[in-house]
Amino acid sequence: MEILQKIVDNIYNLVWSDVLVYLCLLTGTYFTIRFRLPQLRYLNEMIRLLFSGKASSKGISSFQAFSLAISGRVGTGNIAGVATAIGMGGPGAIFWMWVIAFVGSASAIVEAALGQLYKQEINGEYRGGPAYYIRYGLKNKAFAIIFAVVTIVSTGFLLPSVQSNSIAVAIETAFGTSGFVTAGILIMLMGLIIVGGVKRIGKVSELVVPFMAGIYILMALVIIGINYQEIPSVFSLIFRSAFGLDATFGGIVGAAISWGVKRGIYSNEAGQGTAPHAAAAAEVAHPFKQGLVQGFSVYVDTLFVCTATALMILFTGQYNVKGADGNFIIENLKSIEMGPTFTQMAVSRHFPLLGSSFVAIALAFFAFTTIMAYYYIAETNVNFLFQEQKNSLYIWGLRFLLLVSIFQGCITTASTAWQLGDIGVGLMAWLNMLAILLLHKKVVLLEQDYAMQKSVGQNPRFYNKTYNIPNVPIWEPKK
Repeated sequence: MEILQKIVDNIYNLVWSDVLVYLCLLTGTYFTIRFRLPQLRYLNEMIRLLFSGKASSKGISSFQAFSLAISGRVGTGNIAGVATAIGMGGPGAIFWMWVIAFVGSASAIVEAALGQLYKQEINGEYRGGPAYYIRYGLKNKAFAIIFAVVTIVSTGFLLPSVQSNSIAVAIETAFGTSGFVTAGILIMLMGLIIVGGVKRIGKVSELVVPFMAGIYILMALVIIGINYQEIPSVFSLIFRSAFGLDATFGGIVGAAISWGVKRGIYSNEAGQGTAPHAAAAAEVAHPFKQGLVQGFSVYVDTLFVCTATALMILFTGQYNVKGADGNFIIENLKSIEMGPTFTQMAVSRHFPLLGSSFVAIALAFFAFTTIMAYYYIAETNVNFLFQEQKNSLYIWGLRFLLLVSIFQGCITTASTAWQLGDIGVGLMAWLNMLAILLLHKKVVLLEQDYAMQKSVGQNPRFYNKTYNIPNVPIWEPKK
């Protein structure tokens, strides 16, 4: 086991070197400049589009696609991930989560628009994602296959275990329930849902995600309201820590940037390559519309939910922070592992009877819907690899792999689960960032077409006969 752990450590350090951290930041910054601050210019349009459009026999509605993407974004990263970012990078890590969310929103717009542009109709449903736009946009089959395989391994096995681990830890903390019991319940429920396909997943996400996110944010707002006088000092602590101006956290600025970006990407998934799968499933009249909807989902995830979690933890002081040498800079909680317990302890300070159990239940819903989204992504890539063959055997194999991952996550340690999950996120981010940088000029064209139609009062619709982009069959004129 020690040798295996060293191998995992080496892979993790290679994948998540500082190069990837700055690649994510610089790519988002470049798109922000290239598209002239689309995060702000199109903010009203993002909100309007969120509730427009309807589902069809082939595709889900914009709101369902938004909910499916949010179900992948709003989850463990918002509760356990924020706590880990604070624990390893100090309060300043939250600032860098905000930065990667703002610039990452531009990356999310680009990747989602590409997912829509290059989507395909498979077995009567829209499917798409990075493997599709790499294959048909870059015309690189080998690259597309590599991405699909990496994504299947990541979202079918590595990432679900992080979610189930956080559920198990939170449930055990709140109710004392064994990880084996939690695993059995999760496996039974997930098995019932994933057999129903993307339509059932989209409907469950549409119902569960907005409700749970709303309740969780409401709880956070109550705690923020109670502590409103501390808001200026907490924000001051975040900003000072982010730039090394705080005496306590001045020595871990590098960790603040690194962990803020890592946990930010894990949470909001901007540029990672997961959200384009949900974006491609939507029925919309113009690819850029879904790009804007997905860009807004990054805001919901990080600027609302992650910030709410961070403020609850920092208001109450329920956190520890480790230095580069592994020793604690701050240890407010004795014998507490970094993760959802920070958030549970923070809520319990104000709601002793409800806090721990409420966070456990909220996390269970968030993480469960995230696993659903991961399954959909993995299945989409299985369909990509075997679209010319009968792939039911591969699909059932994927379902079994996912359920094994859920079980494994419930009984393993949190540190191992998170490390494997980070490797999956990092590998996908490396591949997808390269692809969207190479293909972003197609989105420049889409944005110009969209803006031109809006300027003359039209409801934008995309007609490929005007631009003759190859390999986009869904957008060809109907004969």
